[in-house]
Amino acid sequence: TPTEAAAVAAAYALILAAVFYRALTLKNLYGIMAYSANSSAAVGLVIGGALIFNYIVASENIPATVAGALTGVDMPPLAFLLAVNVLLLLLGCVLDATTIILVILPLFIPACRELGIDLVHFGVVAVVNCMIGLITPPYGILLFVINGVTGIPLRDMIREIWPFLGMLIIALLAMILLPDLVLWLPRQFGYAG
Repeated sequence: TPTEAAAVAAAYALILAAVFYRALTLKNLYGIMAYSANSSAAVGLVIGGALIFNYIVASENIPATVAGALTGVDMPPLAFLLAVNVLLLLLGCVLDATTIILVILPLFIPACRELGIDLVHFGVVAVVNCMIGLITPPYGILLFVINGVTGIPLRDMIREIWPFLGMLIIALLAMILLPDLVLWLPRQFGYAG
């Protein structure tokens, strides 16, 4: 997995720095470990908060309630897609992508089938939307990762991210309004949807 590969690469880098280049002492190693733990702690707090929210959503049976409300929904498919994507953008501001994909997205699949929305199209649009959520203030997890790695203050990153978010939202709207943009490549490989 990527996590295991990262662990092996980190161990390899430590061995190289200590044995071959002799640039790593025990004192330096302690400082590196403390800095890494400090950087990881900020991201861990955000992930922990998202997991607590995920637990509350699951234990209060919110997914079943929402799925029941969406059964028999009567609205145009485009309006449904736009409404779902606005909701996903808002949720992306406070939840991590894994929670959205595993807990929230399955609620909309029956309604997509009823409205005739292609599930591949819906899935690709939803994943792109979750990716946008990773960098959306105030709790975009990648903002905290970049802050921890580079030391750039969150305030500065949030101020500079808006043009990029605007372009990503324009691309998302293009994918929603033009399903062939998303489905062209799968159809080239025989997808019949």
